[in-house]
Order: sequence, then C-alpha cells, then structure tokens
Amino acid sequence: MTFNDIFKSSFLENVTSVSILDMVLALVLAFCIGLFIFMIYKKTYTGVMYSSSFGVTLVALTMITALVILAVTSNVVLSLGMVGALSIVRFRTAIKEPLDIAFLFWSIAAGIVLAAGLIPLAVMGSVAIGVMLLVFVNKKSHCDPYIVVLQCDGHESETQARAFLDAQTKRCVVKSKTAQKGSVELNLEIRLKDGSTDFVNALAELPGVHSAVLVSYNGDYMG
Repeated sequence: MTFNDIFKSSFLENVTSVSILDMVLALVLAFCIGLFIFMIYKKTYTGVMYSSSFGVTLVALTMITALVILAVTSNVVLSLGMVGALSIVRFRTAIKEPLDIAFLFWSIAAGIVLAAGLIPLAVMGSVAIGVMLLVFVNKKSHCDPYIVVLQCDGHESETQARAFLDAQTKRCVVKSKTAQKGSVELNLEIRLKDGSTDFVNALAELPGVHSAVLVSYNGDYMG
C-alpha cells in the first residue's frame, strides 16, 4: 500500500458514477410525472377536506424515489446498504381515503421505473392510469346510496313517509330508528331512480313530518 492509497477517497470515486445529464433528465421527468399525478389527484378527489400538502407529497415522492433508484443502480454495494437503511423507516400517518394508497404507490412506481431508464413505460403507464382514474372515479351515478334523516310525529306519519319513499325511490331500507315520546327519527338508505332530489321537498310537506334531510352516503360511515 502506497502513501497515495492511504489518502485515496472512495467517496470521490462515486462522484462521476451518475452523469449530470442522467441526473437532470431523471429529476425533470420525475417532476413532470409527479405534477401529472398531482393534477389527477386534484381532479379525482372525492373526500370531505382536500389536503394540498398530500398533493405536493406526491410530486416530492416521485422525485425522491427516482433519486434513490439512481443511486442504487449506480452501485451494487450501495443498494444493499440502502435496503437496510430504509427498512428502519416507519410511516405513522393515517391514510384517510383508500384511493390515496393508489396515488402513493403510483408515485413510487413511477419514480422507480423512470430512474431505471424505462422512460416510455413510465410516461405511457402514468397516462393510462390517469385516464382510467378520471373515467371511473369521476363517473357519477344516480344509483349511489343516500341517507334520508326523517323526523316525524309517530307511527301514522312514519308509515306514510315510508310509503312515499318506496314510491319515489328505487330502494329504501331502514338503517336506524330512534323513538321518543311524540317523536320518531329514522335513518333510511335510499337509491334514486334518477338524479332528481325534488321528492325531499314533497316529503317534508307530508302531514306529521317535521324535517327531511338528504345526505350523500358512500357506505362506510354507518352499518
């Protein structure tokens, strides 16, 4: 071992393992695909409260994944160490919407495929996934379930309201019922025959009915 070998830096040897052109091209494309994923997420979001920080996370996650895969593909030894380092990472943020999981995996997969050099697959695959989400997630159907919260006087007005809903809707099922002295509250799951909700106005005008509230319902909140 010579004097120069002692001061030889393996760190500096890895500086040129990935070219500047590859780095710039991968990060720019990762940013563009991440931005596309963010726009699709914004267009297809159906939750209650939109989080802009999650959308920015999708862009950053695509770029970060591409950065990691570039480093891994340039050095086999580094890839083994990277696996061990990432195995100790724990994510404890709760995913509120099931569709958010698909967007997270989409960002990670796009970054991996892009950094691996499969640029056409990353671009065309992202476009295909985005079109699919726009078509199916934004598709509105009058068969979507709704909840009617009904308050009435007693059994007679309840029976009349139920008969009215059976005639005006495709399906009507009682989900819960609360009975008090002189008052009955019903939660009913209904399926509309068409997109019109004017029947709720007529329902509220029935004798003995105090109020009628129509609420959008996706089947996850009430048993």
